[in-house]
Amino acid sequence: MAVRKDIESAVRCVRRWRARFAGVVDFGSRAIGVLVFVMSVAVIVALAVYGGFENDAFDKRIVLRLLRWAQGVFVFSILFNLVLRFRRTMTETRFVKRVADVMVLLTLLPALLKTPDSAGGTIIHVLAHRYFLFSALGVFSIAEVSFGLMQIVARRTNPSLILSVSFLFFILIGSFVLMLPRCTHGGISYIDSLFMASSAVSMTGLTPIDAGTTFTPMGWVVIAILMQIGAWGVLTFTSFFSLFFSGRASIYSQLLMRDFVYSKSMGALLPMILYILSFTLVIELGGAVAIYFALPEDFHAPVLGKIGFSVFHSLSAFCNGGFSTLPDGMADPRLFNGNQMIYIVFILLILAGGIGFPNLVNFKEVTVEYCRRLASAITGKKRARVVHPFDVNTRIVLAVTAVLFFGGTAAYFLLEYNNTLLDLPLSKKIVQSAFNVATVRTAGFSTFSPGAWLNVTFMMLMIMTWIGCASQSMGGGVKVNAFAAVVLNLRAIVREQSGVTIFNRTISPASIRRANAVVILSIFAILGFAMIIMVLQPELPLRGVLFESFSAVTTVGLSFGITPQLGAASKIVICAAMFLGRVGIISVLCGIVGNQPDRSDMFPTDDLIIS
Repeated sequence: MAVRKDIESAVRCVRRWRARFAGVVDFGSRAIGVLVFVMSVAVIVALAVYGGFENDAFDKRIVLRLLRWAQGVFVFSILFNLVLRFRRTMTETRFVKRVADVMVLLTLLPALLKTPDSAGGTIIHVLAHRYFLFSALGVFSIAEVSFGLMQIVARRTNPSLILSVSFLFFILIGSFVLMLPRCTHGGISYIDSLFMASSAVSMTGLTPIDAGTTFTPMGWVVIAILMQIGAWGVLTFTSFFSLFFSGRASIYSQLLMRDFVYSKSMGALLPMILYILSFTLVIELGGAVAIYFALPEDFHAPVLGKIGFSVFHSLSAFCNGGFSTLPDGMADPRLFNGNQMIYIVFILLILAGGIGFPNLVNFKEVTVEYCRRLASAITGKKRARVVHPFDVNTRIVLAVTAVLFFGGTAAYFLLEYNNTLLDLPLSKKIVQSAFNVATVRTAGFSTFSPGAWLNVTFMMLMIMTWIGCASQSMGGGVKVNAFAAVVLNLRAIVREQSGVTIFNRTISPASIRRANAVVILSIFAILGFAMIIMVLQPELPLRGVLFESFSAVTTVGLSFGITPQLGAASKIVICAAMFLGRVGIISVLCGIVGNQPDRSDMFPTDDLIIS
């Protein structure tokens, strides 16, 4: 009883102390939070530097010392919150974040229990290994940085500006990481590194260098990570870690993410993000397995080399990245002369990546709805049915994609039958027609040089490139949603209808206005970037410059071969074009201009003479 009274007395003292110094504790928590964020960024940079340099390149003890300092800061932060803010800490963190905290605390055991010969010696040896320390600090740092970024979002900063700056941030980080000695054979200039990082994050695939011989396996891993981040979108990437690890995202940031992934409720936000990320990983893994078994017999490479090739190209195809580790890309004779199954796998991955996250979410909802209908039919229980499980965006995307893919394949087959497809067997002609039509819509792979196409084929494929894939997808272009809206608006004008309709739905005027703006801005951007490059390098061929600008803005990644001839200034121009093509010109303009008061209702209405 005496011991129990002493414990209760101590607890009451702690509670009184916390109540008296609540303001000091909150201020200390905020200050420690800022310090933890800074140290988390430093840890991520330090781990990249540690892995990117050779062992004898510099004294790595400096990096290890920095990591030890970060370890101390993290441990102090965890203990501070557990002791002085226990209840709030438990309610504001998820299970995985608590696991990360425990991992960081476990890194102290080797120093506290120096008994390697005891029964727990093996465990202590594992915990003392530097890779466990790196893993614990890395996971903790990623969670804290993601939470810090979501806090910036919670300050109600312009969402378009946040999106643009976040992509730019990863481009700059990637440009420095790609310059690390272990990423390249013989080094790379910063302009080329910046170009490659911009191309990877924007999922374009343009390269100013021979990427196949320049980058090491570690360099290709960095490029793959940049492509994956660019494909998911930085907000999806950071919100996943913030919600899944800490669960501390604000209401505003959750509303922003709900609109970004088209979730119908904030309660379904985390499951929806998990669905998007897991769907991506499952498709990429399945594609990697299919590519591995589709490789021709004369593709001589070790098993690990084939696995790496399959995983990277599956990711590159699904993300519409267009990068290949082969010097000749998908035109490599071993692939082109072998069976065409690998090209069929690429076609399926490219089409899946171009569907768009909102439509993927709708597919899941449709699947659940039809499963419920089947269950109701089996059990005989009546339940409310969703009348239209496919929303209008999904139906438009599927319809336009089908027309572009199948119509484009037939047109390419007929136009190039006696040109690039000459001397190929019929089955290979069909597969190559489908592959080139699928990839030209922003994937960037190619088996034929664009200069080898007939002029009419070239114009047809440029139109398809300009249209691109679905909104909120891995692909670029003006997007099939915007293109469909413009065409439907044109149909309504010709029929002298007051509204734009499709599938018994009326498209909102705001959507039509935004689609028109996207189309017009894309044309201005393509011509503007081409003119700038022609001023900087007038010796370059006009057709090549136009197509290079076109390819960059639409993030398709095809080229007439002038990319290595670009000067430093022209490469920066193309980097800007790829960045705008991925983020969206309207998003950048909205981020710069910001919300302006709408005074259109204050003025009288008048008509323009348009004929």
